[in-house]
Amino acid sequence: MATPFQPNQSIASHVRAIPRSGIREFFDLVQGQKDIISLGVGEPDFVTPWNIREAAIYALERGKTGYTSNLGLLTLREAISEHLVQHFGVRYDAKTQILIAVGVSEALDLALRAVINPGDEILHHEPCYVSYSPSIALAHGTPVAVECTAANGFAVTAEAIEKAITPRTKALMLNFPTNPTGGTMTRLELEKIAAVVQRHNLVVLTDEIYAELTFEGEHVSIASLPGMAERTIFLHGFSKAYAMTGFRIGYACGPAEFIEAMMRIHQYSMLCASIISQEAALEAIQHGAAACAEMREQYKLRRNFIVKAFNAMGLTCHLPRGSFYAFPSIKSTGLTSKEFAVRLLQEEKVAAVPGSAFGPSGEGYMRCCFATSLEQIQTATERMARFVARVRK
Repeated sequence: MATPFQPNQSIASHVRAIPRSGIREFFDLVQGQKDIISLGVGEPDFVTPWNIREAAIYALERGKTGYTSNLGLLTLREAISEHLVQHFGVRYDAKTQILIAVGVSEALDLALRAVINPGDEILHHEPCYVSYSPSIALAHGTPVAVECTAANGFAVTAEAIEKAITPRTKALMLNFPTNPTGGTMTRLELEKIAAVVQRHNLVVLTDEIYAELTFEGEHVSIASLPGMAERTIFLHGFSKAYAMTGFRIGYACGPAEFIEAMMRIHQYSMLCASIISQEAALEAIQHGAAACAEMREQYKLRRNFIVKAFNAMGLTCHLPRGSFYAFPSIKSTGLTSKEFAVRLLQEEKVAAVPGSAFGPSGEGYMRCCFATSLEQIQTATERMARFVARVRK
């Protein structure tokens, strides 16, 4: 008799070891429930500006429905090159140093697969976006978390990075402004990190998807610092700043050798990003600045309100200097972050993400996205205040 086939035993061991996203796992509980106010999914509540949508429609009307170069439309790469010179202070050759990807998520995956040899250690700061550690593992690397604390505004320090470096360390991943904390980095802090990176000859992957959503101070890219462009893969996209999440369009920039290696993977997996999305992205980067600035100001108003509300109810919350996330501490309630999230959903119909979804150092916090209307935020925080008062009795 033939042995019964067991599909699970045929799945690659490194894939079986990957957990489900802590965000999606929690939001499975939300599905089907009514009257929920969500502070959970990190997605702008604004509709993509009309001129950007119109560019996509016009592309369809002109019959632009075919493949592009594996690297993406040259006109878009040229516009990105000019944009980065003006706003990030770093120059990339449009023909050889820029690749258009299917969102920053694909760009990150390509970068990791292009640089990691099995067993290489990749440093990343934590709390961090849920995909970073699994993405490293899926590329057969070893993720190494470097903890960031509220006391330091959730910035990462050069000292903590250097302490985590071993002979197997290959690269450092950065994401500022950060999801889930809204932490940012100063030029001085990045200069110290750059010195560590150069001293240990590391590669840097910098995900700057929230750069345009910086509320105070200047946004500085580590790629713009002396000696860093030649060892840095710069990742960015259109989802957050231009409210284009569904277009799935991002890009990677770096030395031609890195981009060529990433393109070799990209050509056999995705081939190219959607031409329609690329046409929309071209319109966004050329004529989307005003809409982006308007959305940023709305996020800033919401940030100020929600942080004040959290502190008033006794949930200590630092002021995020970028992104659209607040990360209040719920330690004073005596609940774990998952207990807090589940009970808040069940008892007050407010959905937020447990901080533990973003790594062990996120325990004791909640990620609350303020990319929703001020009215919804006000109602949500009123319900949360009621819940917190009840838990503490």
